[in-house]
Amino acid sequence: MRSEIATVANHKSVLPGVETMTSQSLSPSRSRLNASYRNLTLWTLQGWLAMFFVAAGYAKLSEPLVNLVALMRWPALVDQNMVRGLGVSEIILAVLLLAPLVSRKHGRALLVVAASGLLALETVMLAVHLTGADVGPAVTNLVLIAMTAPVVWFRAREVR
Repeated sequence: MRSEIATVANHKSVLPGVETMTSQSLSPSRSRLNASYRNLTLWTLQGWLAMFFVAAGYAKLSEPLVNLVALMRWPALVDQNMVRGLGVSEIILAVLLLAPLVSRKHGRALLVVAASGLLALETVMLAVHLTGADVGPAVTNLVLIAMTAPVVWFRAREVR
């Protein structure tokens, strides 16, 4: 019994010397192994994101505004309560990334919502850093977007 996952259609090559694609089906055990690797990769990304955002949120809550302005320019442009509120939201979303560890039934949906929220936050902050010419934080946000997008994409497919 073969799985229909990763089946590739046969095509006749028009170019001389170029091999044609062959049809390949993955066995059920190989499909499960690939799913295990994907799950492990996603959990690793979720853990890194959670650690990053708990630390970033904690810094926004505990550091004096002067230190935050030295690291990033945007805290000087907004109210201190907004910076602190952003720190609280980052910590909450980071903890919700790990919600499936507590409740498998409800945790998956919370994970997708949290990851989507972080992706939106990262996108907005990328725009803020780019307009403020903060190159370092902008690159950090690009890396965070590259880590969060697969989590949102694959975990949302699991929830359906």
